[in-house]
Amino acid sequence: VQLQASGGGLVQAGASLTLSCVPSRRTSGNYAVGWFRQAPGKQREFVAAIRWSGHTVYAESAKGRFTISRDNAKNTFYLHMNTLKPEDTAIYYCATGVGIIYSNLHNADAYSYWGQGTQVTVSS
Repeated sequence: VQLQASGGGLVQAGASLTLSCVPSRRTSGNYAVGWFRQAPGKQREFVAAIRWSGHTVYAESAKGRFTISRDNAKNTFYLHMNTLKPEDTAIYYCATGVGIIYSNLHNADAYSYWGQGTQVTVSS
């Protein structure tokens, strides 16, 4: 499965962005899609994830500001980001896998397929 992430850009603090992630084939079964990010000099970190059931989970830094969603008709997954902060600057990656239990959605190693990433830069 290949994943195409898009929607990044350069915005000012307080702005909003929506990232999109399109898998190369329609998702089915017990799948999960997650968003991760990696800032320069830092490790990749979990942002948000959604399971096939619709259950979502967020990192503390994303709660209240970011929303993960999906459009089943378009087979597209989104990360809606509001009130962006300079510390949100990173390359954002989407990933997918199957059979990921809820408690392991934050774990990058649980995901089998990764997109190429999209750059989000938030200026102060």
